[in-house]
Amino acid sequence: MNEIIFFGSNEAPKLIKNKPNEITKSIQFKFENENENENENEKQIKQISSSYYSTIFLFKNGKAIEYLNENDSNPEEIQIEENIQKVTVGFENEAILTIKGNVFAKGEDINPKNPKEFINISSLIEDTNDRIIQDVVSGYTSIYLLTSNQNAYGIGSNEYGQLGFDSETLYKTEKPILIMKNVSKIFSGNTSNHVFLLNSNQELFGCGNNLFGQLGLGESRKEYITKLTKIQNIPKGEIIDIQSGYYYSIMLIEDGNENPKRKLYSCGYYEDNGLGKDENTYEFTEIKSSLFENDDNNIDFSVGYAHTLILTSNSKLIGFGYNYYGQLGTGDTKYQRIPIQIKLPKLRFNENISNYHIYCGSYKSFLYYSPSFSNLEEDLIKLFERKEFCDISFKTENGEIIEAHKLILKYRLNQNQNEIEKLKEIISNKSIKESNQIFEMIYSNNSKINPKLYSEIKEIINSNEKIEETMKRIYLNENENENEKDFIIERKEKQYKFPKLILIMRSELYRGMFLSVTEDTSNKVTDYSELSNKSFQIFEYWIYSNQIKDEIQITQEIIDELETGIDYFQLNQTNPNLFDLLINKFNNQN
Repeated sequence: MNEIIFFGSNEAPKLIKNKPNEITKSIQFKFENENENENENEKQIKQISSSYYSTIFLFKNGKAIEYLNENDSNPEEIQIEENIQKVTVGFENEAILTIKGNVFAKGEDINPKNPKEFINISSLIEDTNDRIIQDVVSGYTSIYLLTSNQNAYGIGSNEYGQLGFDSETLYKTEKPILIMKNVSKIFSGNTSNHVFLLNSNQELFGCGNNLFGQLGLGESRKEYITKLTKIQNIPKGEIIDIQSGYYYSIMLIEDGNENPKRKLYSCGYYEDNGLGKDENTYEFTEIKSSLFENDDNNIDFSVGYAHTLILTSNSKLIGFGYNYYGQLGTGDTKYQRIPIQIKLPKLRFNENISNYHIYCGSYKSFLYYSPSFSNLEEDLIKLFERKEFCDISFKTENGEIIEAHKLILKYRLNQNQNEIEKLKEIISNKSIKESNQIFEMIYSNNSKINPKLYSEIKEIINSNEKIEETMKRIYLNENENENEKDFIIERKEKQYKFPKLILIMRSELYRGMFLSVTEDTSNKVTDYSELSNKSFQIFEYWIYSNQIKDEIQITQEIIDELETGIDYFQLNQTNPNLFDLLINKFNNQN
């Protein structure tokens, strides 16, 4: 279910018809022809990216649409054959990262012969072993790629040295060039001509436009930095994120205390900009305000051309900077040099503010609801918090015990029993906080939680495969391990054992049953005696693979027989669901 709040410039492109060009108070954004009966899986928002001339909405199903300035509110679906996992938009460039690790991009500096056509820029990397991409970031006129081998590449303009080379030697490139090795994270911004690279030792390097001190190198270095330079005097703690505007940069640091606190630091040019201070700052210094004093934490922030928005864990929306188009959502167009609290609109899911995200385009802003994990992964984490579902123990460096579910480890780790032993060895040298972060990254397949720790475990994680695909591979191509089957489905006096994990994934009825905190379901048996042999075979295969075997012939009798079970067991949460597959196959056969 979507909720997207919009404010700021409503042109270039125009996103909402019949509305003024400047929207200074937050309003609800709706897609064209959106209605209550629309398939939520099709339109569940995952990410938004926006800059001057385009805005892209990425959905959880791996599809994306873009609004272009020239089309004036009529969105177009992005025609990429592979499912998309991330979108990123710069001044005049767009980049699409697919599930398979390919990056498709377009723009004047990327493909000058046909700037409106997407091309696979990852395939242009000379080292063929470096063509699987883990992350992609758009700058103002450059695009940065982070490979699965932890190498950073750049493509596009190098006018300010933002690719790490003297612009007289290399003004721009239409092929990715290697900038730096051993990189854990790339940071830039959709209107930024500078870039930051973090290595696995938490050392930060930068290059590009530093005329206004936006790299944090000190007042004496106000110039173009055309060679990667180490950023000194960084505040103590772990760098969580850095986002950049045109004249400034904002850094999010988590301190190393027992109860960690996240703080924001900024550097660059202050006047009419999202720096959060009333003076220029040439090194990263803390953004201080009474608004942060009683706060639990900053959970999300975003930077536009010259404005910044912050969302906190106690439901505060804080902003500062350029506001000519109303992009701060204050109801007016007054600039705000220091942090102010902005009245939040009435949110549908406010009880879980951590699932809301802020995104700042150049002169527009979005507040949108998008859970960090898929529904399945949220349910998995609930399962692991329940000790009755845990069957393997790990000991931290201080002797604390963390319990986990070996089935999810089988799904998420590489298919080798030694990987669990390697994980035990890693956990034995970590604190309880670090260990919990490691398991959260494994459960959610989310390396952003702690890139430094992720670099230690990435070799044992199967990070490129969805949990559904792993299930299919394990259960349809390997011998079943009966010790991992923990729920009985009975049919004509014969018992079939299924993993609760799979039933939770496929059935809302089982989801509610197994995640109930009050009902004991450990010994329950479900009777499927009414299903014929063929119908049960279809059901069993679909449970594991979300598919119907090609050789199975579907009849109207099978459809009628399974339809009752589909409704009763609420087998309708996956896309495509079982009933749709049956009907489509029946129609194709006839």
